[in-house]
Parts: sequence; C-alpha cells; structure tokens
Amino acid sequence: MKKRGKRYEALTKSYDLNKEYNIREAIDIVKRNATAKFDESFEISCKLGVDPRKADQMVRGTVSLPHGTGKTVRVLVLCKSPKDVEAKAAGADYAGLDEYVEKIKGGWADIDVIVATPDVMGEVGKLGRILGPRGLMPNPKVGTVTMDVAKAVEELKAGKIEYRVDKTGNIHAAVGKCSFSKEQLADNVITFFSSIAKAKPATAKGKYVKSVFVTSTMGGSVKINDVAFLQEVK
Repeated sequence: MKKRGKRYEALTKSYDLNKEYNIREAIDIVKRNATAKFDESFEISCKLGVDPRKADQMVRGTVSLPHGTGKTVRVLVLCKSPKDVEAKAAGADYAGLDEYVEKIKGGWADIDVIVATPDVMGEVGKLGRILGPRGLMPNPKVGTVTMDVAKAVEELKAGKIEYRVDKTGNIHAAVGKCSFSKEQLADNVITFFSSIAKAKPATAKGKYVKSVFVTSTMGGSVKINDVAFLQEVK
C-alpha cells in the first residue's frame, strides 16, 4: 500500500474526502491547504465519458483564461524574416528559423510553446519526432500555426492554454496559482470548463462529465459537485 506523507495526511483530514463541494467551497479548501513554500499551481482534472481511441471522440482545444495562469510562458516563433521582428515585438522570447531548428535538433528545450508560420511547416515537420513527445508540435487546430504571429504570441502570454483528453479519458490543466483570489480562480475554472463543455463530441453517448476534481501542486484533491458546476457554466 502506498504510504502518504504526514503533511498530506494532515491536509486531507481538514475536509471530507467523500463529499462533493460547489466550486467556491472547493477553491477555499484548496487555497487554505496550499501551505508549501512556493506558490502552488491550482489544477483541475476532469474525467470524461468519451473514448479517445475514436477520432470522432477526441476532445481538444484552447481557451484563454481571464486572469492568466500566473506562469511565465516561454514562446518560440519559428518563422522567416520579417515575421521574426513582428513576433519579438509582440513579446516572443525567441523568433527565427534555422538557428532554432538546429538548437532543437541538438536537444534544446528551454521553451513552453512553439508557434510557426505555415510557410515553414515543411522544416518544422522534420522535428516531429522531437517535438511531438514533448507536446510542442505546432498545430493549426489550436492556433499555433498561423501567419498572425503577433496575435498568437499575445494570447499565449496573456493566459491562453491548450487542453487535450488523454488515452484514459482525462483532461488535466493548471488554471492559475493558489495566490490568486477566490473569484479569479472561479472565473478561470468556469471559463476552462465552459470550453470543455462546448467541445463535447456529437458522438459521445451517456454522461459526458463523469467527475471533476481540483487540487494544488502539493495538496489533496477536492471533488466538485459536477451537476451544480454544469449549471453554473451554462
């Protein structure tokens, strides 16, 4: 049996693990128990009633959080001149093509998101074996393959995140920091979940949202009453 640490055991005794809470009660519990020596991320996990093995039941998209994630996002834009100047002016950390293609081939990974213009995707595609496993491959479906690099960079820096259901039907994302106010976290969570709800595949049968949990990086999970939650995001 997996042994839990004393800190974790103490945290989970401060609330009922079997109870389902409304979103604001859950946020209050998570914030109260975020006692690590750093600003813990506020995370949400949703179990969905879909079969990710079927292409028509894949749930994937992007959402711009109203209060951002609280994380500094390092953005690389792969493009040709003069788009690199445009990208840097918009706040990209790195912009260019040949130099960064070679750096990536050499193992460089000091980035969180890659944006690419369509005209360089032939070169970027050659990096698929490297970028794919890291979740860094640009994709037009989530807005990271575009000629409007300035808009893409600005959205990413402001708190736009990508989500994707995994092979077990779960979606997990960090939607803020525990230092955020309760209302800021509630806004972010509701905005995130609204996007998930709208992304329901037409072929998904039965209950779409099976469970929703929120937690902090070092804290215990708190279950949300998903019926009340669904009513709140309508």
